[in-house]
Amino acid sequence: MVFLCVCGQQAFKTEPRNVTVKAGATTLLKCEVLRASGAVQWVKDGLLLGPQRSLPGYPRYSMTGDQQKGQYHLQILNVSLEDDGPYECQVGQSVSSRAIVSRTAWLNVQIPPSQPYIQLESDEPWVEGDEYTVTCIAPDAKPPAEITMFRDGEELTETDSFTMSGSQDKLLNTHAEVIIRARSSDDARGLTCRAKNPASPRALETGMTMRVYFPPQAPVIIGLGNEEVKAGSFLRVVCMSYGGNPLATLHWIKNGEVLSTSWEVDVVSRMSSSVLKMEVKPEDNHAVLQCESVNQVSRSPMSLTRTLTVLFEPAEVTLLGSFEAVEGQEINLSCYTSSSNPPVHIRWWLGFKELNRTNVTISEGDNGGMMTMSNLTHKVSREDNGLPLTCEAFNKGTRFSSVRSENLIVYYPPQKVWLDAPPPNVFLHAGKTLRLVCFSSGGNPTGQLVWLKNNKVVPTASKQVSSERGVSRDLILALQPSDNLATYRCDSSNKAKKVISAQTKLRVLFPAVSVKIVAKQKELRKGQILDLDCLAGSSNPTANISWSLGPMMLKGVDQAPKKAEFGGMSRTSKLSLTLDSHHWKKRITCQAFSNVLSEGVNNFYSLNVLFPPEFSDDQPDEVQVIEDETATLPVKVLANPDEITCEWIFQGEKLVKERDPRYHFDDWTLEIVNVSRRDGGDYIIECSNAEGKNRTKLKLDVQYSPTVHMKSDPVSVNLGDTADLLCVADANPITSSMFSWKWMGEEEVDDLGEQSEDEGTGLLTIYEVTRDRAGFYQCTADNGIAPPGSVEGQLVVRFAPELQKGPQWKKVASRGDGSNDANVVCQAQGVPRVHFNWAKNGFPLDLGNPRYEEKTVVTGTVHTSVLTVINVSAALDYAIFTCTAHNSMGEDSLDIQLLSTNHPDPPSDLKLLRVNHNSVTLEWMPGFDGGLTQNFRVRYQWAGSVSFMYVDVFPPTATVYTVTGLNPSTAYNFSVNALNTMGESSYADNNKILTVTTADAEEADDGVSTADKDPALAGRGLPVYAVVILVVGGLLLFLNPLSCFLLARWKKRGWSMKEDTRSISQETKSEEQRSTSSSSTRYASRELINASAQRTLLIDSSSEPDSNVYESYGRQESPHYYYSPALYTHLEGPENHDGRHGTSPLAHDYEEVTGWGTYQDLQGYSLLPPSAHSDPRALSTYHEGRVYDKADVDVAAGVYDSMVYRRRRDTDLPFELRGELV
Repeated sequence: MVFLCVCGQQAFKTEPRNVTVKAGATTLLKCEVLRASGAVQWVKDGLLLGPQRSLPGYPRYSMTGDQQKGQYHLQILNVSLEDDGPYECQVGQSVSSRAIVSRTAWLNVQIPPSQPYIQLESDEPWVEGDEYTVTCIAPDAKPPAEITMFRDGEELTETDSFTMSGSQDKLLNTHAEVIIRARSSDDARGLTCRAKNPASPRALETGMTMRVYFPPQAPVIIGLGNEEVKAGSFLRVVCMSYGGNPLATLHWIKNGEVLSTSWEVDVVSRMSSSVLKMEVKPEDNHAVLQCESVNQVSRSPMSLTRTLTVLFEPAEVTLLGSFEAVEGQEINLSCYTSSSNPPVHIRWWLGFKELNRTNVTISEGDNGGMMTMSNLTHKVSREDNGLPLTCEAFNKGTRFSSVRSENLIVYYPPQKVWLDAPPPNVFLHAGKTLRLVCFSSGGNPTGQLVWLKNNKVVPTASKQVSSERGVSRDLILALQPSDNLATYRCDSSNKAKKVISAQTKLRVLFPAVSVKIVAKQKELRKGQILDLDCLAGSSNPTANISWSLGPMMLKGVDQAPKKAEFGGMSRTSKLSLTLDSHHWKKRITCQAFSNVLSEGVNNFYSLNVLFPPEFSDDQPDEVQVIEDETATLPVKVLANPDEITCEWIFQGEKLVKERDPRYHFDDWTLEIVNVSRRDGGDYIIECSNAEGKNRTKLKLDVQYSPTVHMKSDPVSVNLGDTADLLCVADANPITSSMFSWKWMGEEEVDDLGEQSEDEGTGLLTIYEVTRDRAGFYQCTADNGIAPPGSVEGQLVVRFAPELQKGPQWKKVASRGDGSNDANVVCQAQGVPRVHFNWAKNGFPLDLGNPRYEEKTVVTGTVHTSVLTVINVSAALDYAIFTCTAHNSMGEDSLDIQLLSTNHPDPPSDLKLLRVNHNSVTLEWMPGFDGGLTQNFRVRYQWAGSVSFMYVDVFPPTATVYTVTGLNPSTAYNFSVNALNTMGESSYADNNKILTVTTADAEEADDGVSTADKDPALAGRGLPVYAVVILVVGGLLLFLNPLSCFLLARWKKRGWSMKEDTRSISQETKSEEQRSTSSSSTRYASRELINASAQRTLLIDSSSEPDSNVYESYGRQESPHYYYSPALYTHLEGPENHDGRHGTSPLAHDYEEVTGWGTYQDLQGYSLLPPSAHSDPRALSTYHEGRVYDKADVDVAAGVYDSMVYRRRRDTDLPFELRGELV
């Protein structure tokens, strides 16, 4: 049978046309195809929207019309700016027809403008007459908006408009600018901007109120009708100014000085006013008052002035001249006033009698007033004494009157003077007291008495005493040699300037008035003969002279007496003496003695014997001092003159304070502060004066604690060679057994090495050096002076690189879809510095390729090279990367395979660490983690058990774990495997079984178990009875589902396991370090896992694909570790040999942890998932042996215990959780 097919070329019946539409509307681009045989698609901006009519991924786009008629119209709902652009209708190629493309149709989306706004050049108000640019902006419109501006309702036509780019592509901002000249009438008026485009249903409008400043009117003054005022009165005047914006500021100014800057404003009347209140003073006469008005925009202040005339009285009336005179003399007096307006008149009075011999003068005064002066001449008589002399001043203009008055005093001389004194020719003794009295009567005022000795005033006379008969004055004398034959006179006088007198002469006996020693030599030196003269001054009668030197009397030669002052006789005596240095500062005394008076007078002569410096017998030869203390080097020297110059000389150089601030000199004693070892040695002290010089030597012995240094640091040797560490000490004194050595490493060293010393050098010799001897050694030197000196020296042991080659170092996993980076880590130990080379599949790697980045980190002897593969591709990068580490000692290589993420490799090297009666501590080496975080599970079994028991290790990445709750004296078979989110490994060491027998219970009772002694490894397990109950419960669980209910009720009674997390603190830290290479390949984004692998995950928060709870334990900074969920040991059926196990809530019992904290007993927790207020990371539910997080379940409303969980179908899950591997 033959089928005929009539096929023609497909063609467009209707092609799309350009469309303009407002945003938010619905539009339709039409496309009709005749004989459509290919796939019809729409193209937007060159992007195919897809052949399906619903256009998935474009919820607002769809193809409408009758497909049978070839209608493929593109309908767009709620059109937005992103839809603006070119569109094409394309029909794909088919077997019978070629592909066709319609003409391009443009969809023009119109966007209304956003709210317009006005921009000004400044926020400041406008000033009348100035021009300002105002800009109105209508943003984000398509097409551009049209702007119209209005001034107080009047349209502004001279507007310039332009457009600029908007906030998004295709949007435009319209700017409209207009220049406005400000007018005073514009103040408080509106300025409006309107914007509109075709997409606007109505015009958008914004506006502002114009603020315009303009100047005020000229001021006026009120309240000063009469410009003549009286001083002392109060003046009140008002200044007012109208108009202006802002209203005027008013200032009162007097004679150019501002009086007031306060004013009030009346907004309603548009007026400013200022009231000036002032007390009128004389200085205000002819003052100019001025009121100024101004505001912010005035070109200059406007003002009004007034001139004051002030009537004022004179401030002072002054009477000048002397009111005291001797009878018969003429007096000249003056009376004058200060300035007044008008001037005053002056009159004179003596008692009640007016005096007319006056001369009056008027002159200009202060403040524009006049001053008046009147001069009086008058001849006085004895009758004028005591009368008042008065000046009267009067001002007619101010009704002012004032007087000034003084009493007139007229002087005349005293009448008589006489003395009370001893009679003549009576001898008085010097040193006795004598009273002389002088009397005077008459005179005005009474006479003033003055005592004179030999015509010189005696200032020591007592005060004058007045009485009814006259005045008297005593003179008390302590008789002196000068009173012998002296004349004492008393004069009486007063202001009348006439003197009358009385006098007497005294006879006095006295010893020598002075004793004076005179040396013929001006300078005295050791070995010279000193000649002295003793001169005894005047005495009455003549005195006798004697000499003494300390207690020793000396013999002098007396000369004949001579007449002397005060009517006495003087005498001279001579003395000669040979001088020595011991005479220095001694005294020679000369005494003049009167046998009649039994009195003597003496004087001494100090022997200032000059001699060069002489050092004392107490001057030390050596001074010892400890370093850093103060050394005192004394100088004990005598010399005259004592202006000694001493110089300290050390190592041939003179010591001065400026040379070293530590030097201090006190009386030539040298103090050296913070003395150092460099200061030790011989010091020479050389002292000199004007007579000569002398020197001596003093040794400074500075003892100091050792300071040490390594002769060579660091000391580098090859592995197996002999190392010599030399420690050199600088110390005083050097003692035997001064050096000691200490190893500074953490491990203890039994044999430090061979120690020896030679004077100031200590030696530590280490034979056949091994790597563990590399590190720091401390050398300490102690000579008995604190502190001992210590220094650390480093021993570097050179060895060839050794790479880390454990299972976790040989593989790196990463998704190969080009979305993630992978870090390939290579770590080596070696000295000296290790360098790395990389190869890929045996070929050197080009690190200049931007897809590869290499970074080397050095920490001590550990060198780490991290090769980052950017955007890993399975086709390009799944390969063998070879890392070669090399230094001068050798090299080492490691092949590292980069592969896809997978389930982990099995652990290895499972071994027993400790065992006691109820617990076993195991340790193993982790295998490759498959590129994901891996957990570990311990499986164990004992003879007669129904099935294996399983314990999930916590923290999950620990490699040391203690299984608790075991029976005493029981043999257990242990094994361990690893799990991650993609599956689990087989058991360690090729399914090796480790058999361990627990200790007897009696041994545990006798003493502390090994685990109890080691808190870092001990765990707190289940009691024996709990284990027995658990085993029985497991059998019941196997036989009858009712056991689940019983087990839950038992758990609800509060029984819980206690886990001491301290047992794994160190292991957590070490495991984190061991997992560096695998953890470096973790994806930054969430991993894709398959469903079967997910079923093997633990029913815990850590089993969620998104969870990072377990990882957080490896990063804890605190020394306290958080407790884990208390994990029950559980029964499980026979092992699946494919390496994977099913998981069900009946096969695993776990307690939920509601919060993190230090270890606590967990009691009374339900087997149901945690409540909604618990940590959201820990929320998971159970259904058909699979673990789900919160996103996988629907929670029906109700109390927690009655919540119903419904599983979603796999088809409802997101694509990445359906189990497919990518």
